[in-house]
Amino acid sequence: MTSYVVGQVRPSQLLWTYGPGALIDLPNISVVTMGVDRWDTDRCPPLEEARLLAAVRKILGPQVDRLRVAPFIRDDAVDPMSAEGKIGVPVRPFPRWLRCVKCGLLADFDSGLFTIKANPYRPEQSHFVHSNCEKGKNADAVPARFLVACRNGHLDDFPWHWFVHSGPSNCRGTLRFFERGASLQTENLWVKCDTCNAARSLVHAFGQPAKNNLPACRGRHPHLNSYDACNDEPRTILLGATNGWFPVNISVLAIPLEKDQLGQLVLDGWTYFSDAESADEIKTIVKTLIKGGNLPGIDKYDPVDIWGVVQARQNGKDDSPVINENDIKAPEWKALISSSPPTEWPHFLSKATSVPNGYAHLLSGVLLLERLREVNALIGYTRVEAPEESSDLDKRPPMAALCHGKPEWVPANEVHGEGIFIRFNEAAVAAWEQLDAVKERNRALEAGHRGWRTARELNADEGYPGIRYVMLHTFAHLLLRELALECGYNAASLRERIYAKSDTELPMSGVLLYTAAADSDGTWGGLVELGKPENLEWLIEQSLNRAAVCSSDPLCSKHNPGADRSLHAAACHSCTFGAETSCECGNRYLDRALLVHTFETTGAAFFAPSGGGNG
Repeated sequence: MTSYVVGQVRPSQLLWTYGPGALIDLPNISVVTMGVDRWDTDRCPPLEEARLLAAVRKILGPQVDRLRVAPFIRDDAVDPMSAEGKIGVPVRPFPRWLRCVKCGLLADFDSGLFTIKANPYRPEQSHFVHSNCEKGKNADAVPARFLVACRNGHLDDFPWHWFVHSGPSNCRGTLRFFERGASLQTENLWVKCDTCNAARSLVHAFGQPAKNNLPACRGRHPHLNSYDACNDEPRTILLGATNGWFPVNISVLAIPLEKDQLGQLVLDGWTYFSDAESADEIKTIVKTLIKGGNLPGIDKYDPVDIWGVVQARQNGKDDSPVINENDIKAPEWKALISSSPPTEWPHFLSKATSVPNGYAHLLSGVLLLERLREVNALIGYTRVEAPEESSDLDKRPPMAALCHGKPEWVPANEVHGEGIFIRFNEAAVAAWEQLDAVKERNRALEAGHRGWRTARELNADEGYPGIRYVMLHTFAHLLLRELALECGYNAASLRERIYAKSDTELPMSGVLLYTAAADSDGTWGGLVELGKPENLEWLIEQSLNRAAVCSSDPLCSKHNPGADRSLHAAACHSCTFGAETSCECGNRYLDRALLVHTFETTGAAFFAPSGGGNG
């Protein structure tokens, strides 16, 4: 089979936008990313992160033995006709139905009426042509922009013959796509059969009429070239629609799990060291690592010392901590609140600083993370509806598979950045949780949560994060909005990580605000500078003052989540919502009344004026 380079995307986009099963709408053609069992693993270097791998195994099974980075071309100047120039992710044209822009012919690619014109030196110019168009030879052909998908993760070509003939038909005449009317509204888009003259407007492919005009879902997975049994109703979506593919990801912060730096480096690079048999072999491995820019910091150690640590691990004599596959945030929390947090590990450089004076009674610690690493893994995807959040990873909703059978590896990537960790005073948070006004807000939010999940046929008793989480989450959003105005990063590049747990054994109450990028943009230092006490104090004060009054008040402050079964209270786009790439739960579970006095509520504010927080 002939293969062509048809476009480029960033490796990180294969986790968040264009992963297996997703459509990539290129300038002239549209393709679907094939399953990971079709990827060349020799071109996918392994990525070591033990805690993330354990979490992935918990969901996908113990057969997963690797996290791998998507293949990419290391040199922009490489010859596109060489083997190196064709490194990438396999794709196939989808949808398979194409439309001639001149004569309106609508046909399947397998009909042989269309051919691809590839340009290896300008892949963005690759396109399909209608070879024998009656209105001009080699007329351009573009993908048909209508598809059908279902909530079970299936995706298929739009059933053009069925639709235009109002059901099964023996007629196999040539179909034409044409426009009737001045605008490109759906009711003006028509399909017609040249043989029987049957015609129908695309307006009947959406909404309630679609239930009568579309066949049952065929259970198609175009990225696997397979079909499943399915009884869900298909729905029409447009090519490029955001509900065509929702990734399901897991992320962790890379934190040291070993007592010493050498032990941590060996753990991080265990893929390279696991089969070593001597110190001389270790010397060769280290040279290879240095040359490839991998495992920074390993060059500081003598190969004999490295070999000693490797031997201990091979013989099972090391005292490595047992990695709990369910516990993602607890190890991070322990590292962040440690009396001596790591300051020399290449992926985790931190510096403690003092708490702003005005908030010393409410906050107990601030840690400036001058360098951090976040590792993300793609474990599946959904269509039509976004995956619902669950505090328990093994309670995720059904996901479409990334490959045939059970995956042996999953795509992953790492990003570097900087951040500010703010630890709240546990005694102050616990006392605040006992306030009557706080309990009342909690009941309202929980009622909204239960109604929201019930409406989606989910277990209403699961998933509510608690009032502590809502307060900390809202604080993170308010402060992120202020930081975005001051630090030089755009708002979408800033992210949050909430640590909230009312647990007598390991209570957590803190937020990590950070930036993470695949290049140096994530480590400019602008965010850390704002974490210094003299800057952080006025930033917190300003964020709280802005939150006291919303431009949508009094409607915003009076919002009752229990009444309309929503997942937020006094919060909206004007005051609290942020970019969904920044929020760890999609702008849900927010309520500024838990932080400051609002027009509607005055007794639930953690930063109450009487406490000296925002006054």
